[in-house]
Amino acid sequence: MYEKFYGFTEKPFQLVPNPNFLYLSTKHQNALTYLEYGLSEGSGFILLTGDIGSGKTTLVRYLLNKVEKDIEVGVLFNTNVDSDELLALVMQEFGLTSSLASKSSYLDIIFHHLIERYAHGKRVLLIIDEAQNLTLSALEEVRMLSNLQTDDQLLLQVMLVGQPELKRKLNAKALAQLSQRIGVHYHLGTLSYEETREYIAFRLQKVGGALDIFDEEAMDLIFRASQGIPRVVNLLCDTALVYAYGESVSRIGAEVVSQVIRDKEGFGLIQQGQVDELAAPTEVIESAGVVSADLDPRIAALEAKVNWLQVQIENQLTQANQLGVQSTERLIGELSGLVTKEREKSEKLLVERGKLLATIEAHQRRTRQESPSEISLVAEKTAPKSVPDRNAGQERPPQPKEKKWYQRIRGGTK
Repeated sequence: MYEKFYGFTEKPFQLVPNPNFLYLSTKHQNALTYLEYGLSEGSGFILLTGDIGSGKTTLVRYLLNKVEKDIEVGVLFNTNVDSDELLALVMQEFGLTSSLASKSSYLDIIFHHLIERYAHGKRVLLIIDEAQNLTLSALEEVRMLSNLQTDDQLLLQVMLVGQPELKRKLNAKALAQLSQRIGVHYHLGTLSYEETREYIAFRLQKVGGALDIFDEEAMDLIFRASQGIPRVVNLLCDTALVYAYGESVSRIGAEVVSQVIRDKEGFGLIQQGQVDELAAPTEVIESAGVVSADLDPRIAALEAKVNWLQVQIENQLTQANQLGVQSTERLIGELSGLVTKEREKSEKLLVERGKLLATIEAHQRRTRQESPSEISLVAEKTAPKSVPDRNAGQERPPQPKEKKWYQRIRGGTK
């Protein structure tokens, strides 16, 4: 609708998880590195968690476009199923059929399929998206699938993708065996303020649009309302483009974005009061139990603001901890590089030292081979010659004796 007006080749902020529009922030790049590492190392279970709309599905689809040809991939999106239905979905995803609708029959057919893939030098990867919806029995069935292996080779890799509730669910005692088999885990965080600005510019550039369609105040409001969640950023930017197009506005400012935020608050897509940092949200006041007839309204509002600020501080600390982990990983990488360089320098020094020692030893051998007469001749030639003293044998004239100090004084008084 607005593509031609703004010179876009297509809509830049669609809500579908399009891997061609994946913006690799530092967090997304780290997540991709962890997933690729888990696949290359043959980890039995790989876990990716993240908040709603953080870009997990987009990242997985991006990864699938890079998967090697020797990996057969099956993806499950429908996770509101029990354990028996889960096995049936796995059968369907890998194109397998069974004349008997029983768990034992499903497992036997899946096992033979994995053996056949292994015999042809291929690996099998099962990706389960929205895995937080799986029941404990279904997750336990997933663990049973990982038992299908040879003496020294896993026949099936499983990647679990879900919201933070999935991690909490895996901490249950009933799933202890599954948790212990997770070789790689990464939690995908939200975008920072600078990353949100770069995310918007990246998407506009992908469709050939101007990078300054949203002014500074507009992008500031978008970040504060979205809290750096890519899906919410897409929703706000797309709606703002529709509003601005309706008013024939070529550059979007804070007025348009503020209107979008007010409209979206009514549908519960954005938390009320999320943009205004000085106003405490009503739900925070009620949940904290601050509102009371016995309290002065001003005191109640002040306490509500304090409680809300505490929540914001905790969120900031969480993000700071995540940045600390990333900084530590980056520091470890830099230190490893320095160690490698120092090791190379040490090896070069050892080689030079060996050459120097060999040269000294050869010189010493040549010196020992010379005759004593030659050495004495060289010594005579090189010894310094003595010079006769011209004044030897001549008597020196007597030196006048210096008078003592009191004699000079007395002589002067005469």
